[in-house]
Amino acid sequence: MVCMGNICRSPTAEAVLRQKAHNAGIGLHIESAGTLALHKGNKPDSRSVDTAQRRGYSFKGQRSRPVENSDFERFDLILAMDDDNMRELLIRCPAALRDKVKLLLSYADSNAASELSNEVPDPYYGGKKGFELVLELIEQGCDGLLSELRAAR
Repeated sequence: MVCMGNICRSPTAEAVLRQKAHNAGIGLHIESAGTLALHKGNKPDSRSVDTAQRRGYSFKGQRSRPVENSDFERFDLILAMDDDNMRELLIRCPAALRDKVKLLLSYADSNAASELSNEVPDPYYGGKKGFELVLELIEQGCDGLLSELRAAR
């Protein structure tokens, strides 16, 4: 899961997918990272944590880290939160591995993100409602991803 600073959207996506996969009995290795290292080593934004914890998600042990070149080899999927971060990932990703890079909301119900062009908006400079919207969109993307993984089994 990848956003810019790895303190709002991508750690939320990591927490959501981890819990939903666990509940579904699907074993996945899930991490999050940022395209920039601005917040390296920091805990997730307290507004993201507060919003998601109210729905039972845990951010235990999460710390911000930048995307590393080895991530493109290590992970089967690298899911960006928005077009800007996807472009940055595709620039850095070896050509042979670019099919691993997708938008998280490409897995969501088509109605979920139609107004947002399949992007999870950055809530950092907004209010509480932005963090609620981000969580709802991430849940929809993760639900769609897990449905696809179940079907592939």
